[in-house]
Amino acid sequence: MPEQTTQHNPVKLPLYSAASERAGEIEFAGAVFGRDGDRSVVHEAVQMQLAKRRSGTAATKTRGLISGGGRKPWRQKGTGRARAGSTRSPIWRGGGTIFGPVPRDYSFKMPKKAWRRALCLALSDRAREGKVYIVESLALPESKTKRAKEFLDKLGVNHALVVLGEADAGFYRASRNLAAHKTLALAGLNVFDLLNYDELVMTEATARAIESRLSADGTARGESAVEKAGGEAR
Repeated sequence: MPEQTTQHNPVKLPLYSAASERAGEIEFAGAVFGRDGDRSVVHEAVQMQLAKRRSGTAATKTRGLISGGGRKPWRQKGTGRARAGSTRSPIWRGGGTIFGPVPRDYSFKMPKKAWRRALCLALSDRAREGKVYIVESLALPESKTKRAKEFLDKLGVNHALVVLGEADAGFYRASRNLAAHKTLALAGLNVFDLLNYDELVMTEATARAIESRLSADGTARGESAVEKAGGEAR
């Protein structure tokens, strides 16, 4: 059922300086960071991503795939036992499997508009909980893991998803070994990671890119990088 057009009030999110100190507030579109609606689309998006990760290689052998069993174990009549034609029958020990799993592809697709709506709902949940941290810059004095950890600790996050733009390559090199956090390129933004981590950290430029690509005006121009990333992550 198509979603009804609703006016969303702008949302104000906290802005932090490069020194991890509160520097004020910044306003974003409510259609992206202040959205509310049916959460079933979020569940569907997570299920789609998890389904695409399944290898689908589980398999069992039917009676036709098990060697042996070509000789009838005993004559049809006169023994007093049930008639049997093969020792590889599914009811015998060592026999085949009936209706067992076979290699298959578990992946499925959901409509692009539904995927965008799920992303907006996930972002809105984090914003509503006060778990979105917009920073002026992710530049570090030196690209070392120690510096990245100090920055995130001072920011007050414990289990954060850090979404990086093109200008944040230095922070990626410094933070990719942090066990408690995950760094993700803007093009890889997805619903599962948004829900799997407690906080969301990104620069103002990255947040504006997400806003423009997921808002009504941004999506009218066609498929965005966020959508393409959703397809890769799914």
